[in-house]
This record gives sequence, C-alpha cells and structure tokens, in this order.
Amino acid sequence: MENKRQEENNEKSSSGAKTALSPAVQDEGDQTKDAHSFTSLPIVGSGGLDRLINTAKDYARHATAENTNAAYKADWAHFTRWCRKKGAGALPPSPELIGLYIAECAGPASAISPTPPMKPLAVATIERRLSGLAWHYQQRGFALDRKDRHIATVLAGIRRKHARPPVQKEAILRDDILDMIETLDYGLRDQRDRAILLIGYAGGLRRSEIVSLDFARDDTEEGKGWVAIEKQGLILTFRGKTGWREVEIGRGSSDATCPVHALEQYLHYAKINFGPLFQRISRDDRKATGDRLSDKHVARLIKKTVLAAGIRADLPVAERLKLFSGHSLRAGLATSANIDERYIQKQLGHASPKITRRYQRNRDRFRVNLTKVAGL
Repeated sequence: MENKRQEENNEKSSSGAKTALSPAVQDEGDQTKDAHSFTSLPIVGSGGLDRLINTAKDYARHATAENTNAAYKADWAHFTRWCRKKGAGALPPSPELIGLYIAECAGPASAISPTPPMKPLAVATIERRLSGLAWHYQQRGFALDRKDRHIATVLAGIRRKHARPPVQKEAILRDDILDMIETLDYGLRDQRDRAILLIGYAGGLRRSEIVSLDFARDDTEEGKGWVAIEKQGLILTFRGKTGWREVEIGRGSSDATCPVHALEQYLHYAKINFGPLFQRISRDDRKATGDRLSDKHVARLIKKTVLAAGIRADLPVAERLKLFSGHSLRAGLATSANIDERYIQKQLGHASPKITRRYQRNRDRFRVNLTKVAGL
C-alpha cells in the first residue's frame, strides 16, 4: 500500500512539473500553440480563472497588429525549421546560432554551401526577422541580446555589403487618378471601386485602412475605424499603430471627382447603413453582401485601372504592374498636394517629415539652394 501511494505521489509530482514548465520548453517544436501562454501558473484549472486566462491571451494577441503577428509567426516558423535542419535547438536563444542564421539568410549561397539553402533575403527582411525572433523569445521568457557581437557584427557586415536604396512604387498623380476613375462604369461594383480610389487618394490611406472602415463606430469587432459624413466632408477615425488618428477629406470641386459624393452614391445604391463600409457585391451587381473586402482587392483594383487608363503605356504590361501598388495612392497625394509639408505629414499620419519626404516623388529638392546662399 505504501509503495502504491508513493507511485501516485510521483505521478502527481511529474504532472505538476509539466504544468510548471515555461511555454518555451513545452512548445519549442509546436508552431500551433499560442506564444501567449499562462499554463505555468500554479492556479491553472480553477474554474473561476479559466475565462480570465482566455481574456488575457486575447489582449496579449492584440498587443501588436495582425499583420505584424502574422509576419512574426512566419519568422519564428522559418527559424525553427532551419534549426531542425541544422540539428540545433531554437531554445534557449544562442547569439552564435542566430548570427549563422542571418548569414545564411543574406547569402550568397556559394560562400556557405555548394547548393543554395534559401533565396537571399533583403536587408530589411533580415532585420524584420530578427525583430520577430526577439519578440517570440520575449513571449517565452527569454531575452535576445541583438547587440551581442555574434549578431551585431554579422548584421553590420550584411548591411555594408548588401544594403540597397529602397525600391519605391510609382506615384499616382492627379491626372492619373482622373483617368483611372474614367475607366469605371456606374454599376454598383464600379461605384464602390470609384469611392475606394478617390477616398484612398484624397485621404492618403493605406489599403488596409481603406477596407478596415465601418459605416459607424463599433459596427463590427474586426473594424479598425469608421466614417462620419459631414456637410463639409468626411471624418475618418482610425485605430493605428501609435493610437487613434483622424483624417479629414473635404468635398471636391465637382461631383465627378469628389470622394465624398462618390461614397454617398455608393452607400445610397448599396443600401449600406451598418457593418463594413466597403463590401463585396453580389454576382448580379445588384446588392452588397455584407462581407468585408480584402485589402488585396485595393491592390488589384489599382493595377486593373492603371492598365485600363493606359498609364505608363511606354512600358511592357509586366513592368507596369510592378510599378503600382496600394502605396501609389499615398505617394500620389504626397506628391500632388502642393501645400505646406506639415499638412501632408498629418494627413498621412507620419511621425516625422523625414518619412513624409519618402513619399514625395517629384518634390523640389533644390528649393533651398545652399550653393547660392554660401555665396557661389
């Protein structure tokens, strides 16, 4: 009897040790588990706290943007897969191992192995991957020292050898956007797409911001903003990376090019007064389905109308498609609006003028001529 009782105690002790293990030890090879784990708490299993644990996990998941979470998840999966192929462990963090990992990410492959282990990545992508790894280690109770010489010196060498100026998308200018909306008809789907292009351009919005709008505040749980239609124009309220911000879009000089009028017409004929602002349209082009558009629709719409309008017709179709994306609308506003830079900065939601200037493709770089000021 005494032996049996001792065995039961040993089993309980083993089970308790499993529960007390940190999430890092439990899920090193399991990519399906949540990084935001509270299973190390000794009080797990008490009925009154189960719902609170789920709530805390949900808040933790929302600490970073969905796109960032998805990118970091992919970064961690790639790194752990690489570790398994090399016969190494991803936990605990090893600066030496991570230095080797980013070296192989950068290539060229011939300097590392006869066969390419992976496609060489851009410097910005490697830096993002390091951020993703640091974030995942933090969630698992570890700290990754990115200033460790095994990481910092390798990264500095990668920057020095492989860094290139960023490839910028072409800006959609005033005449371009007018030509693009001219290619659209007046069916319900085209009315929606006309409103998307004009609001995206006049607001200098990201494609994710355009499709995240609801008709009114708190219409949907996944919505990240809403629109208010005023007499003088639109007020868009967004929940962004750094908090809430508002974007004002005034009425245009004519109904044909006015983003506010385009939105009003779309909402009237689509009979939308609740839910996502920009919705999918039924196949017969007669009604809105209530389903939110994907941000990929905005990118496809821009490329489609750019081709239809004949913009940059001097280039082959494949090159024209590469030149334009959702950011072309933001760059177009920043380039076309000939006003004080601080107003453009506010509209785009940038923290500094330096970021805003990256979007101004044809700005007057010699407005201040220091050569003449210096007396030459």
